[in-house]
Amino acid sequence: MIRAVIFDVGECLVDETTEYGTWADWLQVPRHTFHAMFGAVIAQGRDYRETFQEFRPGFDLYAERERRADAGKPEHFGEADLYPDVRDALAALRSAGLWLGIAGNQTVRAGGILRELFTNDVDLIGTSDDWGASKPDPEFFVRVAEVTPFANDEILYVGDRVDNDLRPAVAAGMHTALVHRGPWATIQWNTEEAEKLPTFRIESLLELAPQIAQFNEREH
Repeated sequence: MIRAVIFDVGECLVDETTEYGTWADWLQVPRHTFHAMFGAVIAQGRDYRETFQEFRPGFDLYAERERRADAGKPEHFGEADLYPDVRDALAALRSAGLWLGIAGNQTVRAGGILRELFTNDVDLIGTSDDWGASKPDPEFFVRVAEVTPFANDEILYVGDRVDNDLRPAVAAGMHTALVHRGPWATIQWNTEEAEKLPTFRIESLLELAPQIAQFNEREH
């Protein structure tokens, strides 16, 4: 029985196209070149942050975030960056009586933006900076479990990555959904883990409410 649905942020709720484009601009690299390298790094199974190292060895992402903020160009996303199915999907899940949360690898600044956007739509908003643990560290999912008022096997974690989302969530005893969008899901979609690990494989978040209803009906 699934009673709670927890969403990842980047490339699940938020389309990061604009944000990574601004990083390319910050590095003074053509956006097409930056995106090509980003995809290559992911396809090689490397940490996406190594993309920045390819263009500027020694690049410190946290320090550069502060430099951007000081320069009046902080990382930012807003309503226009949400995937178009997000609002309707959250409404459908809430109408179905499910407990909802958002939890991802995000900064304190991003957490503030998420609260502005979603406080009235979900029951929980948590970030890696809030908790001092980042996916795929198992401790991140320990924190998710601690703040969710249901057992681990009653939680569905929704994300776009096999490595950061599905694998550790399944190890924590949670159900998972893999949403087919963004660079990670596009590259990983046809892998064995992407096909076997998730409870649901979806093209749109709007598929969640009916699929969860069917799943729960079978569990009765």
